[in-house]
Amino acid sequence: MDIEQIAQAIEADAGMELNDLRQGLAEMQAGVGRVTTAEQLLVRAVRAKTGLSQQAFAERILTPVATLRDWEQGRFAPPGGVLCLLTLVGNHPELIGELEHG
Repeated sequence: MDIEQIAQAIEADAGMELNDLRQGLAEMQAGVGRVTTAEQLLVRAVRAKTGLSQQAFAERILTPVATLRDWEQGRFAPPGGVLCLLTLVGNHPELIGELEHG
């Protein structure tokens, strides 16, 4: 498995650099550590870019904070529409302010 090639493809799909992606792929290849998904990294990275707490971010995207936590911890993957929203906000963090006003 070519970790760099896979990481570049995932980041190209996400439209942004995903911190810890290469480490997660290396751990997966070695069969150690937690399995971290690309979706999980995307949720974490986008929220970090906005500088919002889990509670505030969840409110902005009209999602229960427990659901956001599940996404960030990899228990569940966000649905496709949420992934699209996260990609947009990841590329344009200022858009999160627009969500505040509905």
